[in-house]
Amino acid sequence: PMIAQSALRQQFVNSSVQEARPWTFWYWMFGAVTPEGITADLEAMHRVGLGGAYLMPIKGVEQGPQYEGKAQQLTPEWWRMVTHSMKEADRLGMQLGMHICDGFALAGGPWMTPESMQKVVWSDTIVNGGNIRNLTLPMPEALDGYYEDIVTYAIPLERQPEDTSLKPKVTFGNLKQAVIKDESKAVNRDEKGVFRSSYPCWIQYEYAEPVTCSNVEIILGGNNYQAHRLKVLASEDGRTFKTVKQLVPARQGWQNTDENSTHAIPATTARYFRFYWTPEGSEPGSEDMDAAKWKPNLKIKQLRLHREARLNQWEGKAGLVWRVASATKEAEVGKKDCYSLSQIINLTDQCKGGILTTTLPKGKWKLLRMGHTATGHTNATAGGGKGLECDKFSAKTVRKQFDNWFAQAFLKTDSDVARCVLKYMHVDSWECGSQNWSDTFAAEFRKRRGYDLMPYLPLLAGIPMESVERSEEILRDVRTTISELVVDVFYKVLADCAKEYDCQFSAECVATTMASDGLLHYQ
Repeated sequence: PMIAQSALRQQFVNSSVQEARPWTFWYWMFGAVTPEGITADLEAMHRVGLGGAYLMPIKGVEQGPQYEGKAQQLTPEWWRMVTHSMKEADRLGMQLGMHICDGFALAGGPWMTPESMQKVVWSDTIVNGGNIRNLTLPMPEALDGYYEDIVTYAIPLERQPEDTSLKPKVTFGNLKQAVIKDESKAVNRDEKGVFRSSYPCWIQYEYAEPVTCSNVEIILGGNNYQAHRLKVLASEDGRTFKTVKQLVPARQGWQNTDENSTHAIPATTARYFRFYWTPEGSEPGSEDMDAAKWKPNLKIKQLRLHREARLNQWEGKAGLVWRVASATKEAEVGKKDCYSLSQIINLTDQCKGGILTTTLPKGKWKLLRMGHTATGHTNATAGGGKGLECDKFSAKTVRKQFDNWFAQAFLKTDSDVARCVLKYMHVDSWECGSQNWSDTFAAEFRKRRGYDLMPYLPLLAGIPMESVERSEEILRDVRTTISELVVDVFYKVLADCAKEYDCQFSAECVATTMASDGLLHYQ
């Protein structure tokens, strides 16, 4: 350690003045830049001793019309401004860096169509066994009409009855001990069905006859940490209630709104299900940038009670969103709730374009059509270069992103000056959520984990298989593979691309937005 410290000190002492100078982020907002403004900015930076600046255009001309910008990203005028900035930086003895895309988050553009970040989606259809001819299965979610099939399964429903169709009577109220200082913030439900409360409260679902609930799906209109702290109670008569489970929030990041949250509970049959909430006992700081840290309010769009067993908080475990949740307990999902590989029938060869022709054994079956579509995330802070985020698991697609943005800075400007001045490529804030699929994911999983993921793909829909322990283990392998691909493909390809142009490569960490080791790419 002492030798390493000495070497580091010597490197610092021997560094040139240019290397030791601080840099700054240089935001070009709404295309409102001119040659005169660029020169003034760079001269001011030079006067105070800055060595360079990361040029980042933010938003487009149309998003700030009051600024009367003329330099929309990727237009000839914009490249003229970039060229001017390079020449002025060269005149002043400064250097520049640029981001990997338009805006500061993260790596997308209008050239990305099917090659964007992908996620697994599915639809299900309940049928009786026997001969099935030309049955059209519902298409799963398809962003802008884009969808590709992966696999189709038939799953027996003998031990997993479908959800009840009974509609509950919903009531609510504040807890007796609640001291309500502002009646407008007492528990209420608006015309859209959204529950809100700033004081301890309860929400009750009452059914005409007993129903069985195995998990509670919480649907929000935004990020609300407190909604995942409900205490679930059940009753046969609406008077005497027993505690079923205290829900525990997953550790989450600020970008937590891509998916709902499904909390597994011990299977409970009752006519009344009551959900208690109080902010008391909230873990300090656990809201992860949620506004509830300062104002612990409850806001719930909908609660869905499901009969079919699902893994606890499977959405994060499947890599659809970054969350860290506790493992599913056997008391919540038992061995009898888990499907063995022999029970599930692969119907992919019999399903063409979503049209199924097959013969199934007697009984009731769930047809699970699984495929992938784009996550829909874009480089949202961009202007003229805005588009879908590139597939982080595809070397070809990451290269396409580089070629269409950063590399263009050497082609659309004075290349000799660019080679002297543009010396850094930067990946800034990861604000594009997570992805859990690509055309290469299954093959990469097999290569890295040593077994085939495809027979276990229903796990990515939260369906338990073999055992809760095995289910959790496989989903952990999914997240590990995601984490490795982020580093081995996205960051490695970009680092290699930067070297081709004699540029240094820098990046923010990934977490806490995508399933990953947020620091692994710094190795």
